[in-house]
Amino acid sequence: MTPVELSRTVLHAVRRAVDDGELSVTVPERVVVTEPGPGGCGDFATNVALQLARPAGQPPLRVAEILRPRLIGADGIRDVVVTGPGFLNISLDAQTDLVTGLVREIRARGAAYGHGDALAGQVVALRVPYEVRAEVVADAVVRIVATQGGRATVEHGEPVTLRPVPAPEDPAPLGHDASQWALLHPAAHDRPRITADHLVQRESNPLFRVRYAHARIRSLSRNAARLGFAAEPGSLDSGPAVDTDQAPDRVPSPDSGPLDAPPVHTGSAETGLPLTGPVDTGLPDSGPAPIGLPLAGPLDIRSVGPLDPAPLAAPLAAGPPSARWAPDTAAPALTTPRDLLTALTDHPRILAAAATHRAPDRLARHLVTVADAVLPFLPSVLPCGEEKPSAAHRARLALAEAAGTVLAGGLSLLGIDAPEHL
Repeated sequence: MTPVELSRTVLHAVRRAVDDGELSVTVPERVVVTEPGPGGCGDFATNVALQLARPAGQPPLRVAEILRPRLIGADGIRDVVVTGPGFLNISLDAQTDLVTGLVREIRARGAAYGHGDALAGQVVALRVPYEVRAEVVADAVVRIVATQGGRATVEHGEPVTLRPVPAPEDPAPLGHDASQWALLHPAAHDRPRITADHLVQRESNPLFRVRYAHARIRSLSRNAARLGFAAEPGSLDSGPAVDTDQAPDRVPSPDSGPLDAPPVHTGSAETGLPLTGPVDTGLPDSGPAPIGLPLAGPLDIRSVGPLDPAPLAAPLAAGPPSARWAPDTAAPALTTPRDLLTALTDHPRILAAAATHRAPDRLARHLVTVADAVLPFLPSVLPCGEEKPSAAHRARLALAEAAGTVLAGGLSLLGIDAPEHL
């Protein structure tokens, strides 16, 4: 059971309670489940009882007790404990692997992961002024509304129904992708910044972080193919090593390069392992920086951060500086990437909210959250030193590729390219 499926299960329990006459409320469109907070227990928790208490005219604890037996009887749920004022703490069956289920769902649905029916059958009429930002926002809204089963039409004239704060100047000099991001990332009531900051290939640029994360994930997939293994959903914990020399599925991806290429004399920048083909960093070895950008040299992808040759004072939003390490030291022990799992499971809700509220900025900010959550995880994907690829490495690669799928799909909805290389 994935968190998305668990959310639907909780929603179904609410509907059953309403149908049985024990709750007199309007069934909400969706229910949010999160990891338990302080004092909680189990795998996930929800505050749905607190949300329904006032409209139901009952104390939150009573609402929680009404929902509890309906949840315990659901497939995949082992126990439900009520804590605090009425939080429902849900423990899943031991055989239920949240990571595996989530990754398999994303792999199965691909770019359609997060698409739903929140606006099924609805026609959303958008009337916008003749202004560049309004046009760009409306174009993105049309694509996002379609992901929820709706259809949006765009017209001009009064009365205007979509009027974001206009751009202070023409964004065209930034180029297509940067100008799209500059107009879509801020909320509609915020004035967009049309500056060269959107072109800077540094950690301070959210667009760069999102595109860098996607490019690096694609690079990991190519380098994994050179090492003779591919992504496969499973447990992220270390397991028995897989002898890739005997592996029957040692087939590189079409863009991974020949396996019989002359060996290089240096180890992988990401793993320390000798590769049988050129190291694919996902980034150019050299080349001029974009016009006006103070890029001192090629980026070093051996560490998560800083993403730029010069040290930066501000860490990634995804975690403290301790989450990083120098390229010449061993990678720290892997812990469950909670921030990444939360961001990926939240994607359907964010996409539905962006469609419902005609707010592509919500999707843009969510992509930054996903990128900042996946970047600290990436150095653990490939083997280090003399370590051989194991089932855990396959599972980690599958989780990383799932994040890449979400990033690519989100960027596409915003009309921005998801690069294989940067």
